[in-house]
Amino acid sequence: MHPAPYGLPTGRMIKQRSAVLVWLIWPLITLGIYTFVWYYKIHREMAEFHRKPDSPVAGPMLVLLLLSWTIIAPLISIYRTGERIAYAQRRAGIQDTCSPVVGLLLMFVLGLGVLYYQIQLNKIPERYGVPEGTEVQLVAA
Repeated sequence: MHPAPYGLPTGRMIKQRSAVLVWLIWPLITLGIYTFVWYYKIHREMAEFHRKPDSPVAGPMLVLLLLSWTIIAPLISIYRTGERIAYAQRRAGIQDTCSPVVGLLLMFVLGLGVLYYQIQLNKIPERYGVPEGTEVQLVAA
């Protein structure tokens, strides 16, 4: 894709992943560790995609890892992840179909929230059709 004209917002394309691998296979192989890796990666990629200055990268993963005993903190983090995915979808110029409530509730059903969130994230690279890391033009915030 050609560089965006001067002044138009750009971002780095996120990686398209197999939702089933992310949700079931890699966590089984790594005894659950991959879920934390995935959570960190999607937040880093979303921050590089929409370049919103206050985008958290490591914080959400650390909340899951270190504050899961509080119960409330991880629920808030998971909900806000859904909000961030919806924001990234809007910046990509597609309808924000990601519902934080649905993602949060699906986490209680076999961890299906991971599958749901990855499916929602995959809509962004599908819209652009370019490889991960490519600079793409965004819709103004």
